[in-house]
Amino acid sequence: MESMAIADRLRAEFPDEILHSYLNQGQAAVVVRSGRIVDILRWLRTTETIHMDHLRSLCGVDNARRRGPGLARFEVVYNLYSIALRHEIRVRAEVEDKEPAIDSVVELWASANWMERETYDLFGIRFNNHPDLRRVLLPEDWVGHPLRKDYPLKGKVEWSGMTELLEKTKNLDRFGFKPDGQATPKEDDQ
Repeated sequence: MESMAIADRLRAEFPDEILHSYLNQGQAAVVVRSGRIVDILRWLRTTETIHMDHLRSLCGVDNARRRGPGLARFEVVYNLYSIALRHEIRVRAEVEDKEPAIDSVVELWASANWMERETYDLFGIRFNNHPDLRRVLLPEDWVGHPLRKDYPLKGKVEWSGMTELLEKTKNLDRFGFKPDGQATPKEDDQ
């Protein structure tokens, strides 16, 4: 099925949830309200003639620098693909600016688990009903979300774990590790 035909069927099924749809470089995209995101994605997954059984990717977007009428600060983007039917669609769910949150889709695709955790970690978008929502890339004591447009490039103070990390690096130095990945044996190892 053609991607825009999928978008049209989605609009017919969820007329109040679809904000707009468009075609970009041959791929259809649909911008939706986030309130019924699980229902929308479940429908795309379980409708036989659409059967979006593969979540290719899930990521966050911070539109802070390109905001305009009808463009929310945050979005969660789902790139879906049907392996059997070989068609795809992109679903962009708008997320509120203050305390951004959206429902988790781990119940639909297990692979969403880590992708939602990464989006939470880097953008601060919470996923309601996620089975294990915690940081996946940054340490638990990290302050802030580094892919937000308002995240400072350089803080006033170093991260509290930096001293400990530098100490560990010095301890590993005795094994002769080089930044390029090549180990050089120490004199006493030869």
